[in-house]
Amino acid sequence: MTETIKKTVKIAEAAGRAIMEVYNDPNFAIQIERKGDNSPLTLADKKSHEVIAAGLAENFPEIPVLSEEGRDIPFSERKNWTKFWCVDPLDGTKEFIKRNGEFAVHIALIENGEVILGVVHLPVLGTTYFAEKNGGGSFKIENGEVEKINCLQFSYSDVGLKLVASRSHLSAETADWIAQFIETQTVSMGSSMKFMLVADGRAHIYPRLGPTMEWDSAAPQIIVEEAGGSVTDFKTGLPLRYNKENLLNEWFLVQGNLRLE
Repeated sequence: MTETIKKTVKIAEAAGRAIMEVYNDPNFAIQIERKGDNSPLTLADKKSHEVIAAGLAENFPEIPVLSEEGRDIPFSERKNWTKFWCVDPLDGTKEFIKRNGEFAVHIALIENGEVILGVVHLPVLGTTYFAEKNGGGSFKIENGEVEKINCLQFSYSDVGLKLVASRSHLSAETADWIAQFIETQTVSMGSSMKFMLVADGRAHIYPRLGPTMEWDSAAPQIIVEEAGGSVTDFKTGLPLRYNKENLLNEWFLVQGNLRLE
């Protein structure tokens, strides 16, 4: 584990603790605000953002940060970035509000449009996933132990594939796409936990035929890729790219180790 990964994991886990202070406070009534796109914002989003922004500024002051809860940075400024942090302080705010535990912290490092490092921390489970490009694979920290993880190998013709879909954002297009497979097992899950089910071999495919932003997919993408899978544009089949003028992702597919026949 490199020093950069170690520091990033510490920052993500500190943000997770800040989130859990809000989540576990019996006297705290979640005050839900609405952002410009009508998506929810909670005190936990804000506290996590503050922890991550401070941690990255202290440890990596030369690298700019693009965060869902940070200031709106115009493309005229961002387009000159060769390297930056892409952060979602609380991925799965809707799941946080539902109190089902299915939310995460994302921190990714992007270089020339490509993810080169990613950390996903699941605060309720106390589990952290991480990977670096060409870093020897993807890993999971659970109960203080570091374990290498791998995607499942599969073919589209296999019977009984395990698919995972969004708990809060299941589109009709996604349901129709899933229907092409034979005797599938479909699991509904919130936030980037869907990516992690593919990365650590508990599901074969996660189709996302609906809107997401770059900070939703950046950190999970490299963890899936370094575990032997892929995260690709639904139409082109190419890996997702980052720091676009429009930060909205195209539809994409998260897949394990696809066996070509």
